[in-house]
Amino acid sequence: MTKKGTEKMWQELLQFPMGKRTAKPRTTGITMIIDKGLGLGETRDLLNLAGDYIDFLKLGFGTAALYYNEVLEEKIHLVTSHGVDIYPGGTFLEVAVLQDKLRQYLAMARDFGFTAVEISDGTIDMSLQLRAQAISTACEMGFKVLSEVGKKDPDNEFEIKDIIRLVNHDLSCGACHVIVEGRESGKAVGLYDREGNLIMSELEELVYSVRDASKLIWEAPLKEQQQELIIRFGPNVNMGNINPHEVLALEALRAGLRADTLKAVLQRT
Repeated sequence: MTKKGTEKMWQELLQFPMGKRTAKPRTTGITMIIDKGLGLGETRDLLNLAGDYIDFLKLGFGTAALYYNEVLEEKIHLVTSHGVDIYPGGTFLEVAVLQDKLRQYLAMARDFGFTAVEISDGTIDMSLQLRAQAISTACEMGFKVLSEVGKKDPDNEFEIKDIIRLVNHDLSCGACHVIVEGRESGKAVGLYDREGNLIMSELEELVYSVRDASKLIWEAPLKEQQQELIIRFGPNVNMGNINPHEVLALEALRAGLRADTLKAVLQRT
C-alpha cells in the first residue's frame, strides 16, 4: 500500500539498525560512483531510483573525452539537476598535466558544467608544488576539488608515510576530500592486499595521523571492503568507486538492512 505524498513510508515505520544516515547535501557519509559508460537513459533511471544516495559521479578514466559534446552536456545537466556533483576521472587530468594544458583543461571542464575535479598522480609523477598549484587553481575556478593519493601500479606504490604526507598537504591546499586509491578491482593497491583485504595497520596509521580523517574517501569497490569500513567507522563513512548498480545495495549495508551489517549490530547488543 502506498500513500500519495509520502516519499519513504518504511522509514517512518522502522529505524535503521546501523543508526541515522546523514542527508544531502552532506560532507560525511559520501558515496561516489564510477561511471564507465552509462547511457542517458540508464543515468536517468539510476538518479530517479537512487539519487538521494549518490553524492559524486565520476566519469571514469578519460571517458569524458569520448562523448559527443551535446550528450556530455545533457548528462552533466541531468546529474547536477539531482543534486549530484560530477567530475571527469583523474587520469584525464594527468594527461592534461603531461601536455602542459592544466588551466585549459579546467576551463573546458567548467564550460561543460562539471562541478568537481580530481587531482591525482596515480600514473604520472607530480611535484608537491605542481600538485598545490593544481588544487588551488581548481578551487579558484569554483570547483569542488577531490585529490587522490596512491599509485595504480602495485610495483610503484607509496609508503604509508608518503600517503599521510600527501593527504595533509592536499587538505591544507584546499581539497575538500582526499580519495584513498583502490581502483576498480580493490586488490593489490592502496591499503588493500592482493586478496582485497584491508591492511589494518596501515589504515589505522593513516586515520590517526591525518589532520581530518572525516575528509577521506575510501575507494571500496568490493562488498567485503564496504562492510568492513561501515562496521569500523559507522554508516556515515565516505566511500568511492562504487558500481552504479550497487548503490542501493551499499545503502542497505550502511543502514543495517543487509545481514552482513545487521549481524554486527546484534553482536553489540
